[in-house]
Amino acid sequence: SLKSNDTEERIDIWFYRPIGYRIAQVCAKIGITPNAVTIISIFFGVAAGILFYYPALWINVIGMLLLVFANSLDSADGQLARMTDNKSRFGRILDGFAGDFWFASIHIAICLRSINEGWPQWLWVFCVLAGVSHMLQSAMADYYRNVHLYFIKGKAGSELDNTRDLKVDYDALSWRKNFFSKFVLNGYMGYTRNQEKLSPKLQKLLRLVKSRYKDELPKQLMVDFRTQNKPLMKYTNIVQFNTRVIFLFVWLFIGQPWIYFFFDMFVLNPILIYMCNRQEKVSGYFVDKLTNDPTYG
Repeated sequence: SLKSNDTEERIDIWFYRPIGYRIAQVCAKIGITPNAVTIISIFFGVAAGILFYYPALWINVIGMLLLVFANSLDSADGQLARMTDNKSRFGRILDGFAGDFWFASIHIAICLRSINEGWPQWLWVFCVLAGVSHMLQSAMADYYRNVHLYFIKGKAGSELDNTRDLKVDYDALSWRKNFFSKFVLNGYMGYTRNQEKLSPKLQKLLRLVKSRYKDELPKQLMVDFRTQNKPLMKYTNIVQFNTRVIFLFVWLFIGQPWIYFFFDMFVLNPILIYMCNRQEKVSGYFVDKLTNDPTYG
């Protein structure tokens, strides 16, 4: 039920995926859908954030356990979708935004707690900047993972969307008859557009590949891209869940959760910038290769 070992972090493989797999098995037996699991995870993740507001460590520890369980559910929903072949674009969108709900709760709780402990009101500025940073980091990490899966497994093995195809689906919906679906798709289109704006050379590569190879990618391109791109996957993992949560837990244990905002901005953002630049170099290399070498692939 894993997408690929290339894109999976060790903590996920050894801890979250096994737990998520068992949850998925139970849910499959009793008929709980992947989207229902995702929604339940939102409640647990938001509850975890609320518990980080309190200075009592034992309450924080309960919040940590809830957050770990929320991420286990997040692992379960995707595995359940693949296990039951109950996959949908709405499910992917919901799953993608679930973590944003968790961390919005965490950011607000930490900011309120820190202000209660003596920080000035301008801490909200760092709270918001860290939140925006988190959303960009997660969006680009998720996008680069899907690009990697596209090149090693093809279209069927990836969840890679683009604004052009999304616009076609969006225009086919009616505001009067499909208000909710059109509203969600409009937000997702903006989300995808931002991913594309931050990866211009990658967009050029994807357009070139899709125009040249209609059915499946040539083996040589898949192997070469995987070789060059796989080292970047560790950076997508660093800016995602596990690294930030480990450090968040440390700062909660020492009673200084405000450090999390500065970690998000001044440690994870430079990693994001480096990751984007490296990905663009890889994309540029293959654009040149495909453009200048007609025998390649």
